Amino acid sequence: MDIHGRDLRYFTAVAEELSFTRAAERLFVSQPALSKQIRMLEKHLGVVLFRRDRRTVRLTPVGEALLPHAHEVLAAWRAAQEAVDEARDTGLRTLVIGTSTGPGRGLLPALRTRLVSRHPDARTVLRQVGWADPSAGLADGSSDVAFVWLPLPDEGRYRYVVVAREPRLVALPQGHPLAERAAADPEGAVEFADLLEEPFLALPPEAGPLRDHWLALDARDGRPPRIGAVVAGAEETHEAVAAGQGVALLAAGNAPLVVRDGVIALPVRGLSPSRLAVAAARDDERPLVRAYLAAAGEAGAAARAPR
Repeated sequence: MDIHGRDLRYFTAVAEELSFTRAAERLFVSQPALSKQIRMLEKHLGVVLFRRDRRTVRLTPVGEALLPHAHEVLAAWRAAQEAVDEARDTGLRTLVIGTSTGPGRGLLPALRTRLVSRHPDARTVLRQVGWADPSAGLADGSSDVAFVWLPLPDEGRYRYVVVAREPRLVALPQGHPLAERAAADPEGAVEFADLLEEPFLALPPEAGPLRDHWLALDARDGRPPRIGAVVAGAEETHEAVAAGQGVALLAAGNAPLVVRDGVIALPVRGLSPSRLAVAAARDDERPLVRAYLAAAGEAGAAARAPR
């Protein structure tokens, strides 16, 4: 049978006060309603909990046996409620930030400072997500906001603020013939047309339009790319380029993640810039999410301001 917490609260109040009048005042209910509820509890249990006469109320042996257990149940429920409240409040104060590579560019501390100025109790947690998920955790709800490269698949599901626009560079193994050609160029750059026959490193197919962006399909005039290998992270990209499996396009701000130990990066003419954004689900109106997007907008505007 189901006994409600209210029944146990009513029972313990009468047991502690040994007065229906005082217990009713303590519970802010009428005495007839309290008496009715106790009678219903006794009926459910099939026992008598109190002996009543005109002057006194006493616990029966069965009532005395129930009282410590009732206290334990009520205490456990209060603890459960407190745990739920704490978890809820922690969730309201915590913002999970998804990213597929370290955002760098001073963005994390700058945005956190702006967020905390609006919400002093806010706590941010950075979550690394593989390149197969271009939404960096937004699609499955494991991230509240995310640093993402545009374009996003299912872009209508999200709203975003662009925080950086950077040229796309090409990562090459040191000693590649195009590196020598770039050395003779006044800007040290290569033409994208000179890369069309090169094998390219590609993101996993699940990355959708973002895979297309880093293969520069928009600049190939319909010519399909040669895929040298599929990579799912910066370290894999470095190793594949160094091993000669292919060249890779990357944002200028991410070059330090790949360029080292036999890998170089060169500017490329003929490509549109890459765009780094802070995004969230379009229908997510939680205060911390709105505040983080606002902070991203301010940071992006500050970065674009003339100096």
